[in-house]
Amino acid sequence: MKIDLRSDTITKPTPEMQQAMWAAEVGDDVLGDDPTVNALQEKAARLFGMEDALFCPSGTMTNQLAIRVHTQPGSDVICDKYSHIYLYEGGGIMLNALSSVKLLDGDRGRISAAQVAGAISPVHDIHSTVTRLVSLENTMNKGGGCYYDFQEIKAIREVCSQNNIPLHLDGARLFNALVETRESPEQYGQVFDSISICLSKGLGCPVGSLLLGTREVISKARRFRKVMGGGWRQAGFLAAAGIYALDNHIERLKEDHGRARKIGEMFRARPEVRNILPVDTNIVIIEVDETISESAYVRKLADVGILAVAFGKNLVRFITHLDFNDDHLEEMNKRLKLLE
Repeated sequence: MKIDLRSDTITKPTPEMQQAMWAAEVGDDVLGDDPTVNALQEKAARLFGMEDALFCPSGTMTNQLAIRVHTQPGSDVICDKYSHIYLYEGGGIMLNALSSVKLLDGDRGRISAAQVAGAISPVHDIHSTVTRLVSLENTMNKGGGCYYDFQEIKAIREVCSQNNIPLHLDGARLFNALVETRESPEQYGQVFDSISICLSKGLGCPVGSLLLGTREVISKARRFRKVMGGGWRQAGFLAAAGIYALDNHIERLKEDHGRARKIGEMFRARPEVRNILPVDTNIVIIEVDETISESAYVRKLADVGILAVAFGKNLVRFITHLDFNDDHLEEMNKRLKLLE
């Protein structure tokens, strides 16, 4: 048995989710007549109190669509230097939107209103790009699954409003934050101009993400989705999984967080581990001693059947998920004791 903690994207649909998928009524979504896709989009928009939503294959696509819609060629996007939109989306900001970035050095990836205010390009400076978008990530992947203080988000919203700049959220793991803070999706819908949420991470769907926003934003995003080759046909089978996940898999994310904290405790006792980032949600990032590289440590773990990913110099990441249960946790503890 492999204990796979490389990501929360590796989950398989539960039997109940599979049943919902195969029972779905489908149509052609490019023509707008897949009833299950439409139902998912309407459900997500209502959940966040936003006007509309768009079902897409991936979170990278939903983020890139939002950036493309909000920006113009020659503009810039303010974000943290560890943001997924900058590090892990193939240079899409430049390639898809012909825009640059203003990279900020936040607190484990969380930027502040003061930082945002200081980074906005001067409007009348012809030497500079024009700031067209601010993007936040919650929870923050590179920050070990940390989440924002909502008061800081509202302060950033105020800065954006004062400068007429849209605010986007990469909320790939937003529900992991919400089950900890007990804030509501509607609160987030009130402060962001667009939100990307992922269905295929902690929520356990096989495929899919949603972009939420105004009808105008989603209408433009739908056109760009088609340009990017993202037009669905009978996508209702996948959308049904999203509906099931939103109804059944949000509150259970707390279980993943509890198991992640126990993994952190396991590694805290190990002599080769120098540091562990605070475990706030379902991501555990450890720092191993400089005498062993992160890639070598990942190989040592794999030798005892534990799969993780190298995540930077001397850093190794583990992510708990729907398919990792208490039995796996107990077995992992036993296997760690086998490490030399």
